[in-house]
Amino acid sequence: MSKTIEFYFDFGSPTAYLAFKRLKQLELQYSCVIDYKPVLLGALFKATNNVSPAMIPTKAKYMMAHDLPRFAKRYDVAFTMNPHFPINTLPLMRGAHAAKEMGCFDLYCETLFDGIWQKRKNLGDIEVISEMLDDAGINSSELLAKIQSPEIKESLLTLTQEAIDRDLFGVPTIFIEEEMFFGQDRLDFVEERLVST
Repeated sequence: MSKTIEFYFDFGSPTAYLAFKRLKQLELQYSCVIDYKPVLLGALFKATNNVSPAMIPTKAKYMMAHDLPRFAKRYDVAFTMNPHFPINTLPLMRGAHAAKEMGCFDLYCETLFDGIWQKRKNLGDIEVISEMLDDAGINSSELLAKIQSPEIKESLLTLTQEAIDRDLFGVPTIFIEEEMFFGQDRLDFVEERLVST
């Protein structure tokens, strides 16, 4: 029986991008199932009095210059630091919930993650978002209208609250059954769990 991996993420996190790419590789290798859970990272930080590593200058410098490039090389994925970081991801995360309704979630995630962390796009700008979605074959007018609906707004709030209730303090966070793994640098432990089943 395939293992299910719950993956809590926010597009604005470079480590969530790396985890997203690595989990895609593991999904192919081990035939596991990824249950994608788009949440609002800022709300997790607020609920837990946590802060982004980018707010700690020495840590941010180390991550950008050394840690993130090392893992990008290990996973064999393209990665470029976005000059517009940090980006307000509220529309993007609502968009992920809208994309699920529209049946284009996988394409949406690939487009947005690659747009930020490969193409260096300013996805804090609605016009840039719209252009990228249309170029990918996603109806941007429909999606951007949906993110204003009460149902989509509530969907993001509900899933973010679920994350808070499960003691998440950041992303990427992964669960296999009830075992929690925080950070893309813990994916070796996730792979061990997949190998052992």
